[in-house]
Amino acid sequence: MQTISATDLARHTRQILDTVTRQGETVAIERNHIMIAKIMPSEVTMTAAQALAGLRPMLTPRQAAAWQKDSRGDFDETLRDPWA
Repeated sequence: MQTISATDLARHTRQILDTVTRQGETVAIERNHIMIAKIMPSEVTMTAAQALAGLRPMLTPRQAAAWQKDSRGDFDETLRDPWA
């Protein structure tokens, strides 16, 4: 883990953030030789499309349309005031 001063962070923020992003390295920030913070890469995330990409379709397009229609049942699209 790399350790830098708060002053260096202020002067080189972009470069430090690029290092954290590219190399996945955690950087410790010190002020007066006391560690005050750490900057670390975020956890890996994925979009819903990426998560679903490996799944095979369970419904045919016709079945999916029928399911969507049935799931709406007797609901209508009008807005109602819940306080009235």
